[in-house]
Amino acid sequence: MDVQRCLWVSQDPQYLEYHDKVWGRQVYDSQELFAKLCLDGQQAGLSWLTVLKKQANYEAAFAQFDPAKIALFDEVKVEALMQNSGIIRNRLKVNSIIKNARAYMAFTGGGNDFSTFLWDFVGGEVRHNAFVHGSEIPAQTNESEAMSKALKKLGFNFVGPTICYAFMQAVGMVNDHTLDCFCYSEG
Repeated sequence: MDVQRCLWVSQDPQYLEYHDKVWGRQVYDSQELFAKLCLDGQQAGLSWLTVLKKQANYEAAFAQFDPAKIALFDEVKVEALMQNSGIIRNRLKVNSIIKNARAYMAFTGGGNDFSTFLWDFVGGEVRHNAFVHGSEIPAQTNESEAMSKALKKLGFNFVGPTICYAFMQAVGMVNDHTLDCFCYSEG
C-alpha cells in the first residue's frame, strides 16, 4: 500500500525524508529556529529542494548557524563565502544571514527569548489547518505578515510574509499537511 503524502513532495529521497520527519514538526529551540529562518530566506526565488540539498554546506559555512559566531563575520569572510560553491552565492542572501545573526544577538542580548517571540504569533500553540487540497494552502497569512513586520523592525531581512509563512509551516507553528497525508495527525 502506498503512503499518502502532501502533493508537493517529489520522489527525491531527501525531500521524502524532509517531508516525513522534519517539515511541520514543532521546533522550540531558539538557535534551531534562527537557522531555519535563515535557510527559508535563502529559498527566495528558488525551490526548497535546492536549499535542502545545500543545507549541510550552509551549516558548515555558517558555523552551524551559531548567531554569536556569524555576527562576527566580516567582509573577508563574505568574500570567502562568495567562493563557496556549496551554498547559493548571492551576496544579498549571504549578507542577510550575517545581518540576521546580528539582529538575533541584539534581540536576545536584551534578555528576550527568540522562540517565545516567534511562537507568540500563533498564540504559543500549533494552528491545525484542515486543507483537503494543496491549492487551498495560503502563501501568507495575517500572522506571517505580522511576523515579517516584527522581524524587519528588529533588523532581520529576507523575512517577507511568504518566507515567514513557509517558515511557520516548516517549524510546525501551523500544520499544513493536507488531511489525506499520513503526517497530518502527527503535526
